[in-house]
Amino acid sequence: MKSLSRITETFTESVIREMTRICDAAGGYNLSQGFPDFPAEEEIKKAAAAAIMQDFNQYPVTFGEPELRVAIAAKAGRYNKIKADPETEITVTCGATEAMIAALKAIINPGDEVVVFEPFYENYGPDAILSGATPRYVTLYAPDWRYKPEELAAAFNSKTKAIIINTPNNPTGKVFSRAELTEIAALCRKWDCLAITDEIYEHILYDGSEHISIASLEGMAERSITINSVSKTYSVTGWRVGWAIAAPAITSRIRKVHDFLTVGAPTPLQHAAVFALNLPDTYYQKLQSKYATSRDRLFKLLLKTGFNPFLPKGAYYIIAECDDLMSKLKAKNDFDFSRKLIAETKVATVPGTSFYADKSKGKNQVRFCFCKKKETLDLVEKGLLSL
Repeated sequence: MKSLSRITETFTESVIREMTRICDAAGGYNLSQGFPDFPAEEEIKKAAAAAIMQDFNQYPVTFGEPELRVAIAAKAGRYNKIKADPETEITVTCGATEAMIAALKAIINPGDEVVVFEPFYENYGPDAILSGATPRYVTLYAPDWRYKPEELAAAFNSKTKAIIINTPNNPTGKVFSRAELTEIAALCRKWDCLAITDEIYEHILYDGSEHISIASLEGMAERSITINSVSKTYSVTGWRVGWAIAAPAITSRIRKVHDFLTVGAPTPLQHAAVFALNLPDTYYQKLQSKYATSRDRLFKLLLKTGFNPFLPKGAYYIIAECDDLMSKLKAKNDFDFSRKLIAETKVATVPGTSFYADKSKGKNQVRFCFCKKKETLDLVEKGLLSL
């Protein structure tokens, strides 16, 4: 047999989803994968059921049902301060995951480079590679996950096609400030490149943090691709309805790639997403309050049980250092520690090195996810206190 794809030898399968499988096999408490274990809002589920019963069950408009694109445009204008034409600047995709790979495939040429902040959501590196680009990594430094301006500037050059920004950030919970985004925008203009932003945690914010879309900054509307989905905000991660907002010339290319990747996102769930996007502000206030309570509880528990956690400003993850506990469990590395933690406490985490290209970083870290119901966190507390 002739050799198979060499590109696929340069990255692994998802570590996050691997930890879920290990957790499930052990009957553990899944704080590894970022999905809620509580029900979505009844009204949202009823909207999906109603769409099915109304026979929205066949192929949708490939790049998104008209009603959903109108709702996305209205929401983007209201919350993100982005003006988007639903006819020419919005592509509905199978989740933010597909939006990211479709966007990259739509803009990358051989020899291009993509700047990625690390620690990063694990898809970004493989997405860049699968698109034919070379990723260049810029470190976010604990405890406040700031980058060094000189390191960021050094990552840009004539080959840079785009920078990927995830704000609020997975796994760190960092919320990029207006000053940081302004600095990034200036580099994009200087080097004539794009900003691709993954903003799926935009409504999950704490301590007065403000979400800012880089596309709303002066001179960035034409050189930004804004990615989002209903997954995290509305607790429906299995629906796989996302979107990308970009200028018409970019959108036309994203739509071509999307068409041949997936044809279209699930039709009835697109119609239910219209309902979700029109929920009142009280929904988002309730969401933030719920997650703030869970964040504070888990943070205090991690401190109490010997971890060194970093308090997130957004999203629903906590990165924690675990040096003392690694020694206590005689763990050889972060992967070994995560497996032993499941065995000892039934609590599943994600090994820190899976979020870094440089495996010398993150080797004493794990990521916890706290979008879980109170009963799950009760069991987690009991497990961790047994250490």
